[in-house]
Amino acid sequence: MSADKNKSLLIQIVFCFISSFSIGQNLPESKHKLIVIAHRGNHVNVPENTLASIKEAIKYGVDYVEVDLRTTRDGHLIICHDGTVDRATNGKGKIIDHTLPEIKKLKIFNNNKKTYRIPEFRDVLKLCKNKINIYLDFKDADVAQTWKQIQDAGMEKQIVVYINKKEQYPQWKSIAPQMPLMTSIPDEIKNTDQLSSFLNDIKISVIDNVVNPDMEKIIKEKKISTWLDVQSPTEGPASWDEAINKGVQGLQTDHPEALIEYLRKKDLR
Repeated sequence: MSADKNKSLLIQIVFCFISSFSIGQNLPESKHKLIVIAHRGNHVNVPENTLASIKEAIKYGVDYVEVDLRTTRDGHLIICHDGTVDRATNGKGKIIDHTLPEIKKLKIFNNNKKTYRIPEFRDVLKLCKNKINIYLDFKDADVAQTWKQIQDAGMEKQIVVYINKKEQYPQWKSIAPQMPLMTSIPDEIKNTDQLSSFLNDIKISVIDNVVNPDMEKIIKEKKISTWLDVQSPTEGPASWDEAINKGVQGLQTDHPEALIEYLRKKDLR
């Protein structure tokens, strides 16, 4: 091979490396190129969205823990996926209709006869600091209050916020413009032109569950990360391989310990 061809090949390799490295460049630091996100914590043996499930995720070296933020009737931030307490606890009714003292009395259903409680957001922040990043599903909360708790905990550089509603975007950009934001592609976007226009209007660090190759190309060109949900009743090596082959940067899973072990066997971690 000639010197010119060698030089050309080297430039191409360096360019590809820089392009790959810069995708999602304003995200929290991670040790791994392909990150693992524990969906509602590592809840294989303990209840979801509890301090115990977060500790389990930390134990196995998970990169991010996904948790859901909600607000009680008296204005306290707590972690719970559902808008009601019916499914997960021995209580009844909407979270917004309960005070924090009432929420703290509830017991979370589990199979190991231990007592688990719905945690406050401030306790989750304290537990995660310098141990694991947070994928914050911003379900129902005040942006200013949330940002203050994040700042008070010194967790500004360990969080990505998933926005669920259009109005949440300008609120976050106004109050905490440096916060990395994540969202899904709106249902009304059907082609790459519409996607390009959408991404030109907002500054997003992560898009989830992109399966259209043409749209994925646009997202990569704009240096936006793609995180894919692989959690399902049939989650396992087949679904993991399918996701990995798409070239995504993150996998959200219900089985983080097993996924991490699988990635290690494939020299991907």
